[in-house]
Amino acid sequence: MVDKKTNNNSANMPKEEEIGYHKGALSTLVNERNGLLQMIQIVDSTIQAHLKRLEELGVKLQKK
Repeated sequence: MVDKKTNNNSANMPKEEEIGYHKGALSTLVNERNGLLQMIQIVDSTIQAHLKRLEELGVKLQKK
């Protein structure tokens, strides 16, 4: 989604400043996405460890 406020404010901004603004925003968003992906990998790894241990203990789980 496009934020209408951002579009209106960018018309008053010098071009180089607007370019820097958008590059900075993209950099921040990419870093946030990478952090989320790392968190998902950690959670998945932890889930797998628990599933493995439950299997070792003889607990049978249904796959969904």
